[in-house]
Amino acid sequence: MNPAGEDMLDISVGRAEGESILKLTGDEEELGEVLERVLATGDHYANEFRMPPTELHSNERILDCRVSPVEIGHARLLVEFHDVTRRSKISRENALMIQHGAGRRMVRQLAHEIKNPLGGIRGAAQLLERQLDSDEQREYTTVIISETDRLAGLVNTLLGPGGRSQKRPVNIHEILEYVIRLVEAEAPRELTFKREYDPGLPDLPLDRGQIVQAVLNVLRNAVAALEGHGTVVARTRATHNYTIGRRRHPVIATIEIEDDGPGIPEDLQDSIFYPLVTSRPEGTGLGLPAAQELLSRHDGLIEFESRPGRTIFLLRLPLSEDDVDDE
Repeated sequence: MNPAGEDMLDISVGRAEGESILKLTGDEEELGEVLERVLATGDHYANEFRMPPTELHSNERILDCRVSPVEIGHARLLVEFHDVTRRSKISRENALMIQHGAGRRMVRQLAHEIKNPLGGIRGAAQLLERQLDSDEQREYTTVIISETDRLAGLVNTLLGPGGRSQKRPVNIHEILEYVIRLVEAEAPRELTFKREYDPGLPDLPLDRGQIVQAVLNVLRNAVAALEGHGTVVARTRATHNYTIGRRRHPVIATIEIEDDGPGIPEDLQDSIFYPLVTSRPEGTGLGLPAAQELLSRHDGLIEFESRPGRTIFLLRLPLSEDDVDDE
């Protein structure tokens, strides 16, 4: 085992000697099958697999694994690991941004097509209401008007908050505390809210109202996923040399909203930022697309990691508007 292997597996050569490689990699079942296959066939193997979190590495990692047959002393296999987590994340970020752009264009076109006739329906119902003498008949026009207003509100949500961002230096922890207080007031008492803040983060150039709405959407989703029981963690940290789209930022601020709920269903994970996609019967599927839109106005991005028992939404925000280098 070389020094890179010690760091990757979070163990020294001395402690690793005599241990099963499967145990060191989190009892990865797929790796065990691969090792047996290469021993049996003598063929080379290359693929990616996921490394579970360790004490040193708190997040799941994606490793490029190569297994080769060798004859070096008693050794019969050479196993090589390359950490490709960042490369995979960049590909995923690009896919998220493409998804966001396509979804936004589709929804805005659809929303405009719906909004135009709604005004005509509401106006016609109001004119009809004035000509009716019966209160019973007016109830029908009242329903038409109220339902038209409800649909208009939905369309406005689809179109997203209007106006240009009004950016001012803002303390991100003040925003988080404000949003948590709002959500705590409407959440079941059995829920626990925890904070893990990085006090070294400076003020960020943000439109406070837009970021409040984005964080609120994500936090409410986390609370809804817990169905009345569980823990939500709000966490902040600085992340260095981070690429968003085609821009590299020396430092960004990351807001993490973590819950210990059941996780996002696998069949929805590739589409949760599309409008109207939701796993909850009462959900509209508009909260995350709207939050992604608001982060994009700040040159930011929302990502997520999800498995049963641990889902994290990561809101990435540049520390300033001047720290961007084009790649």
